[in-house]
Amino acid sequence: MKAVFLDRDGVINVDRAYVHRIEDFSFVPGTLDACRLFRQQGFRLFVVTNQSGIGRGYFSEQDFSKLTEWMLAEMARAGAEIEKVYFCPHHPEAAIPRYRKVCGCRKPAPGMIEAAIRDFGIDPARSVIFGDSLSDVQAGSAAGLAERVLLGKNGAGRPALAPPATASFRNLLEAAQSSWFHLFCRRISS
Repeated sequence: MKAVFLDRDGVINVDRAYVHRIEDFSFVPGTLDACRLFRQQGFRLFVVTNQSGIGRGYFSEQDFSKLTEWMLAEMARAGAEIEKVYFCPHHPEAAIPRYRKVCGCRKPAPGMIEAAIRDFGIDPARSVIFGDSLSDVQAGSAAGLAERVLLGKNGAGRPALAPPATASFRNLLEAAQSSWFHLFCRRISS
């Protein structure tokens, strides 16, 4: 099975620092359309997101779950169904003791991606991660994903310090509307 892994804040939704309420959530333009096209190409979609705001005490796991359920329903309505959301609430300096630790799931560690690979029988050689930080790309590399795409935050242009694996499109919609998208899907599918 081939998969697309997506970071959440800055890739799926506009990053407004510790987004945890529906009224503060807005999709990055083009994301739903691109995700729908990936689904049409046979990719399964997964979210892998660091959520240290839980460990820092800014919001609860219940707050995160409520927002996540709403987001998943909106994405499904748009034809961009997500198979599962993996999240890491840990941080080495978390205010809440049970979340204060160095773990194997907080990106750049590959734990969330590796869990999805195990849980769903995903082929890393046919899979990709889209993120807006180097930690996303590093997690994808450590998990053995064939492609790692670094996007600009909130659908902006290519990051200034982009590694060689970075694509040069402004956001997921541009990728979905370009010949690059179709070439990319064929390359990963083979």
